[in-house]
Amino acid sequence: MRHILSCIFPDLYIKSVYELPLQELKKRGIRGLVFDIDNTIAPYDVVEPDDEIVELFAMLKKQGFRICILSNNNKQRVQKFNQKLRVLAVHKAGKPGIKKLRKAISAMKLTEIETAMVGDQVFTDMWCGHNAGLYCIMTAPICNRDQFVTKIKRGLEKQVMKIYFKQLKKQK
Repeated sequence: MRHILSCIFPDLYIKSVYELPLQELKKRGIRGLVFDIDNTIAPYDVVEPDDEIVELFAMLKKQGFRICILSNNNKQRVQKFNQKLRVLAVHKAGKPGIKKLRKAISAMKLTEIETAMVGDQVFTDMWCGHNAGLYCIMTAPICNRDQFVTKIKRGLEKQVMKIYFKQLKKQK
């Protein structure tokens, strides 16, 4: 039986984007990766990606992945952050809504089953990805600095993830 919270549980949990199982994703037919920015690939208060993220994205592109950053943040934040990455960038995404996500998938010339969502929050990133039919990968937040509204959600998110990890143990 599927858990009632499965619409917000990740399909895969990793500690960081540097642990993405690229060969496994390719075997699944995943050709596109949609990344959240804040606390997934950079702290929310960092304006530009660090060299490691720039290198990671360059490597992912070399391996044939199409990349998008999808953020609920404003245009200025997303455009400035994307200057070094040079990937498809969507601001004011309205996650967990899926309208802009669907447009991004279409712009990458992919389908939902060829695309994975990568983010650090169950109530925005995972829910959005699942609503659109994507494979969802959750990362641990990069740091414990968050915007106020996100801080409020983190306590509830911790409870959800406790249930998720319990479910994982049962499956083993």
